[in-house]
Amino acid sequence: MEQKTIIMDESAMKRAIARITYEILERNKGAENLCIVGVYSRGVALSNRISEKILELENIKVSCGALDITPYRDDMKPVSGENRTTIDFDIKDKNVVIVDDVIYTGRSTRAAIDALIERGRPKSIQLAVLIDRGHRELPIRPDYIGKNLPTSRNEKVKVSVSEIDGADFVAIFSD
Repeated sequence: MEQKTIIMDESAMKRAIARITYEILERNKGAENLCIVGVYSRGVALSNRISEKILELENIKVSCGALDITPYRDDMKPVSGENRTTIDFDIKDKNVVIVDDVIYTGRSTRAAIDALIERGRPKSIQLAVLIDRGHRELPIRPDYIGKNLPTSRNEKVKVSVSEIDGADFVAIFSD
């Protein structure tokens, strides 16, 4: 796979996360009754950054969890019986924001919604993504988008985060 171009650098990612955070706070009229759940693996890093930004802005620590959607995917079987989900708070009657790095077909989001509903009935489920690359196969639309990035199906979008990859950037790769 060959890297074509870098779409977002560290500062662009930081600005997008700040904008998403402001939009979440505005739509939910603050951070009361709000919790954030990141989809493994890079969505978890992004959700932690949003949670930290909310703490900085509102002085409120929102509950933040990590969701392993592997057992709920319709396109692959779990590798092992291990589920890395760590949601140690009740989502019942909460406004839950699912955070993922890239939305493409919508199937990962559907799996995340299934996994959440199994844990209780939230008041609402919202979706925040850093990159929306289009090509939806399911009727799913993010509420908060860092960047719309139209791509062809033979391109790949890679989000790198310093917590996992050592650097923050978004790049497009071609086969």
